[in-house]
Amino acid sequence: MKNIKLQGLNEATMKKTKTRVDQLVKPQGSLGALEDLAVKLSGIYGVERPTITGKAVIVMCADHGVCDEGIASAPKIVTLIQSINIAKGVSGVGALAKLNGAKVYTVDIGIDTEDSHELLINQKVKRGTDNIAIGDAMTRSEVERAIEVGIMAAKQAISEGHNLLAIGEMGIGNTTPSTALLSLLSGQSPESLVGIGANFPTEKLPHKAAVIKRAIEGKSIDPNDPLDMLAKVGGLEIAGMTGIILGAAHNRVPVIIDGYISSISAILACRLFEGVSDYIIPSHASEEKSAALASSLLGVKPYLHLNMRLGEGSGAVLAFNLVESALAMLNDMITFEEAGIAVV
Repeated sequence: MKNIKLQGLNEATMKKTKTRVDQLVKPQGSLGALEDLAVKLSGIYGVERPTITGKAVIVMCADHGVCDEGIASAPKIVTLIQSINIAKGVSGVGALAKLNGAKVYTVDIGIDTEDSHELLINQKVKRGTDNIAIGDAMTRSEVERAIEVGIMAAKQAISEGHNLLAIGEMGIGNTTPSTALLSLLSGQSPESLVGIGANFPTEKLPHKAAVIKRAIEGKSIDPNDPLDMLAKVGGLEIAGMTGIILGAAHNRVPVIIDGYISSISAILACRLFEGVSDYIIPSHASEEKSAALASSLLGVKPYLHLNMRLGEGSGAVLAFNLVESALAMLNDMITFEEAGIAVV
């Protein structure tokens, strides 16, 4: 993480791209957000008319000790089962990534098994976090290792020809640490933030909120130190996604975030390094209760509103098409001058 260096968007290139976009054979502004996205992408890549060479979604998978408190509707073993399904390409993100021609990297950063499955990329930091209701999630050193796993995962995907990344996660119970982190980041109470996650019974939400409150109040946590927050109440996959975002930004590659949980990772990445937000592209507005607050803190407006809340990166891969559409507009449309007609 010490080697992360960020460059700002290329303003000169963006100015040229904006001029071209305004001169394309259409009324100015008529393609809305696609126009703004094309200009941003030119600033990220540093060329007036960028192209996508490859797309990849990196899914971080890990377990959570807080599941011992009965805050999830499914047992922890589902993390392993579903992670394998993701690697096989038969989960939600797998099917949608296949449709979009994207490669899926499925990383075991902390599944609670002694060994990693052969289909998973084994970068296990530890066998899941410890129970945040009775202690810290992990050590600061483990947080740093998890972030480095994410940075290296981004570097690997980019080195293999993918210049557009998306992030996703798999971890039973991970809305609990995500909400604990959001409570610290926003100053709002767990009771006001807690949601159903993967169909957790609504009548049990007060219990889930109480567990989160206990996890926060039982510790001294520095709300200005993302690493301390992750160590005290975070998750390995949350830290891993933070690392992916940092790695993408360092390499001047845009990274599409998914929903609620990946938005928390993005906020933490932005608080670690100024300028990270330049490289983040939102995807969809998650139906999870506090996802809108997380997007607001991040300063983004999701493009898609599809009532989704699966996770895995399933919403993020849908935004691949938006990015490619913005660049198709930029690269394949002609200007009024090239068409030989007057500007209208």
